Amino acid sequence: MSVSLQKGQKVSLSKGNDSLNRVVVGLGWDQIQQKKGGFFGGLLGAKEQDIDCDASALLLQNGKLMNKDDIVYFGNLRHKSGAIQHMGDNLTGAGEGDDEQIVINLADVPQQYDRIIMVVNIYQAVQRRQNFGLIENAFIRIVDARTNEEMCKFNLTDNYDNMTAMIFGEIYRHNGEWKFSAIGQGTTDPGLGELIQRYI
Repeated sequence: MSVSLQKGQKVSLSKGNDSLNRVVVGLGWDQIQQKKGGFFGGLLGAKEQDIDCDASALLLQNGKLMNKDDIVYFGNLRHKSGAIQHMGDNLTGAGEGDDEQIVINLADVPQQYDRIIMVVNIYQAVQRRQNFGLIENAFIRIVDARTNEEMCKFNLTDNYDNMTAMIFGEIYRHNGEWKFSAIGQGTTDPGLGELIQRYI
């Protein structure tokens, strides 16, 4: 049975599930449907731009990002250890269910990594004048890859107007257990390059 998490809550992924070794991190969002700009908007051909959100996983050692190779994103879909695989870029967030997925083989994550941070940023947010206030139904969920059973889900409900990036949550090791923490922290970082500076 899936656990519905609130911001700041933590849950054990491996407690009572010792054989858990592979999870799918699903991230989803929808673009708020805005009304067209009336007669003149239609006349001038005003068109909303799709919001392109990019999910990334940051592998940290003692809470720090030590190497750019430890960023798994649309430009580096597979971690060098083979333990983490990004399943590809979704350019619009359209459609039901997960918009982007990151698969983690927990058993294969090298011991030096203690946490995996899941972040999402809006591609070219500043240039396109877009922010998370234009997004609704954002969530992160963890699925047991063997059974396809959802283990936990965190729906983001705060007001994220003017925020251009989001720290959704983290999977981390604690006393030999894998846990998940629901973070939901919005930031004004204009891109992934600035967002990762928080962990260097």
